[in-house]
Amino acid sequence: MMKQNQSNRVAVRSKLTAVSSRPVNPGTIHSFTGLDHAMALHSVHVIFYYKEKLFSYFDLDPFRVCLSETLSLYPPVTGRIVRREVDGEWEVKCNDAGVRVVKATVATTLDEWLATADGAEERLLTAWDDMPHGDSSLWSPYRIQVRTPIRPALSLFNETEKAYRKKTVYLNTKSLRAYYEAKSMAAQTPLVLKKMGTATFKFSNEVIKQSLLEIHQTCPVATPFDLLAALFWARIARLKHLKSESKHSLSICVDFRKKLPLSYGHYGNALHFSLISLPDMEEKDDFGDVARAVHRHVSSQGEGEFWFALDWFESRKEEGGQFGASFRMYGPELTCMSMEHMVDFPGITGNKPLMYTAVFDKENRPVHVSYHVGNVEGEGLIMVMPSPEGGLARMVTVTLPKEELEQLCQDEAISSLNPIMVISGTRRA
Repeated sequence: MMKQNQSNRVAVRSKLTAVSSRPVNPGTIHSFTGLDHAMALHSVHVIFYYKEKLFSYFDLDPFRVCLSETLSLYPPVTGRIVRREVDGEWEVKCNDAGVRVVKATVATTLDEWLATADGAEERLLTAWDDMPHGDSSLWSPYRIQVRTPIRPALSLFNETEKAYRKKTVYLNTKSLRAYYEAKSMAAQTPLVLKKMGTATFKFSNEVIKQSLLEIHQTCPVATPFDLLAALFWARIARLKHLKSESKHSLSICVDFRKKLPLSYGHYGNALHFSLISLPDMEEKDDFGDVARAVHRHVSSQGEGEFWFALDWFESRKEEGGQFGASFRMYGPELTCMSMEHMVDFPGITGNKPLMYTAVFDKENRPVHVSYHVGNVEGEGLIMVMPSPEGGLARMVTVTLPKEELEQLCQDEAISSLNPIMVISGTRRA
């Protein structure tokens, strides 16, 4: 029976379970790291949009066979999360239980959807399902919705595509420890929940190139991430009207996968969060100084800081061996996530952004890829990621309290860069 969602344009048609083509060895488990445990409040949802139809009847489509072959390479994906009997801690029991696959239809064209849907409606294209408080042995941590986590989910998707085609720095450990401890303590204070909204801004290669030239004197080595993180941080600071505060802070999240001896398909988190603070943000008209500060902060981070952070998470064990409670990593302060690690993989992606290399047939590449992080609360989240145009072009997805987001979408400094608005609900008739 068809299940109609709150949007009359999206309807779930069927559900099935995809299993691995080869059984896993009995007794195989996958343990979580301290960082994985800390991230437990959040989930990642990735949506790939294609111009041409990829699948006919998924139940019988060859893609399902390829998915089963790929799942055999990732036993934790088809497993179930359970508690260990020894210490009651979470782990994945690799038992070949399978991945949930949902098939849905959308009653509109792709172009119309990208122009008129907003972040809330787009979430209906993904399977948002919280882990049950009771028995989790039947709950699938990975779900695929066919119609149209951050890295493990993308690696899985690209491996499926391949099967289908056949084809140091000074380490200030004291401040870093204080930052993570402050975040964990903040989780004990309930946030004032606000209705959040999401909008995506697409900036062209030419616009980013010109903007970098304009701040060249202030920061000649600025990257597209430095530029856009500074721009959105400075403009959002104006919206929040924190005149009574002497400084404004931004939590910056980067992926250390490329900087560490980790394999391309490493299954687990390699994220590092750090805090940068600047005074008088709302008074800055020239964000070149902000871009320079962001660049210095990001470029000064070394491998040592990442390993120290991992050690800190591992040290949060209580009596009985359980890790400390998870807390809001994307919050409560304004957070900016860099997806620059997805930009360039020479020899692997052909110098194309990683998320746009999922090609199934006839060079039918995604025309747009959306990322959503679950349970973003507090001041909001900025995600700077590659654009399908390639080069210096970037997309910025912003999640903010709805009133602030509406003002940001009208911001003159951002509008002067002529962004294309996608999945922002700004052109709905």
